[in-house]
Amino acid sequence: MMSEHTIHSNQIHEQGRQVLGDSRLQEAYRSSTLRLFTHRQAAVSEVPGFEQLRERARELKREIMDHLDFYLAQFAENVERRGGVVHWAESAEEARTVVTGIAARAGASEVVKAKTMVSEEIELNPALERAGIRPFETDLGEFIVQLSGERPAHIVAPAMHLTRHDVSDLFVRSMHSEPTEVPEQLTAIARRTLREKFARAGLGLSGANFAVAETGTVVLIENEGNIRFLTTAPRVHVALVGIEKLIPRLADLAVFLRLLGRSATGQKLTVYTSLLTGPRRPGEDGPEEMHVVLLDNGRIATLADEKMREMLYCIRCGACLNGCPVFRKIGGHAYGWVYSGPIGALVTPQLMGLQNARELPFASSLCGLCRDVCPVKINIPDLLLYLRGEVQERAPGPSPRGALLGERTLMRLWAWAMKRPRVYSFGSRLARWGQRLLARHGWIARVPMYPASGWTDGRDLPALAPKSFRERWKEIEKP
Repeated sequence: MMSEHTIHSNQIHEQGRQVLGDSRLQEAYRSSTLRLFTHRQAAVSEVPGFEQLRERARELKREIMDHLDFYLAQFAENVERRGGVVHWAESAEEARTVVTGIAARAGASEVVKAKTMVSEEIELNPALERAGIRPFETDLGEFIVQLSGERPAHIVAPAMHLTRHDVSDLFVRSMHSEPTEVPEQLTAIARRTLREKFARAGLGLSGANFAVAETGTVVLIENEGNIRFLTTAPRVHVALVGIEKLIPRLADLAVFLRLLGRSATGQKLTVYTSLLTGPRRPGEDGPEEMHVVLLDNGRIATLADEKMREMLYCIRCGACLNGCPVFRKIGGHAYGWVYSGPIGALVTPQLMGLQNARELPFASSLCGLCRDVCPVKINIPDLLLYLRGEVQERAPGPSPRGALLGERTLMRLWAWAMKRPRVYSFGSRLARWGQRLLARHGWIARVPMYPASGWTDGRDLPALAPKSFRERWKEIEKP
């Protein structure tokens, strides 16, 4: 799927520099990610066997991906057995058509929405508006972002980039409320506005945190209660489900529930966990109709790639974003699309095409923290390195001042020298001699020549050691 937002993924460096120059944004991202990260650390430390939980979750996700055709068929069969309707969408366009069609048949002029990254992925809101249907985000963060006309800045905390002052000003402009920076009062203003939407809307739309193949159950996790309201009050409920969200059995849900809340926000368990299995039955609350839209949109192609299929294990907790030193500095919008941070640098090239997001795999320090905090142990640094190679092979793009050609030439020279110890040793001595003009206290702050100057434009370069390893080894061997 192409959209006006796609091209921004290749502008991450320009977008990132703008954020680095905004002290307000810097503080908003720093404080929010640090809070979520430290809460996760505290919550995880309280769980005996947390590593075993991570390993079990990874095994379950591997089981799903290895037999996805079987589990999809089982899930669809169980949804329909319990009165639900399953729709298959190969592309974002098909999914938009399905949802707008359901809303039109239901006579819904307004739709209340839960926070769902899949609806952002398929550009659902603009499609509903073109069909004459007004979508209303009901998650507080998403509601704020919708009013401001922006994309979510974070998978879990959509309005992370906005301060209380920003939200107050936004509410004054949009809803003519009294200015206040008290969080409880801001929440009350949003609640009053949204409550009437719940009562009027003919259709409620949600995503799915998990979908249980064994029972046909859609599992929704939240802290605000809005999802429980919008899946119960409207006459029709539609769940948008990426096909990777399946888990095999209901008993397996306990593993993921123990991991998701702790990894995302540092909670032992989120406030509300809803298990929805079909429309309402006699004597129950709930919608008269329940529709489940199973979305591919590039996921099957990723599944076919044995190296990249691990990306589909992601449970969208956002832990890798909170720990990533790059995301902490430049935030979510710099990544240019729905998914940001380390996992976004994998997802966006897969779903949007490598050419449209060729810069994202390079927007990482490869420090490995994303892998260490991932609840399903996705080896994100390894996958980013793999994608970097794929970019150079399949989607090389123009680089400033011929950098791509320079890098290739330097790598060939490096490989040639590494195979010739005498040449390498001579080059090292020459470099150590030459750096005397540049190095100060073990660091080189500025290199005048390109391409090395591209490194020192943004960081210092460690100076070469006074003696090489070979020279030191000879000295060690002498005694």
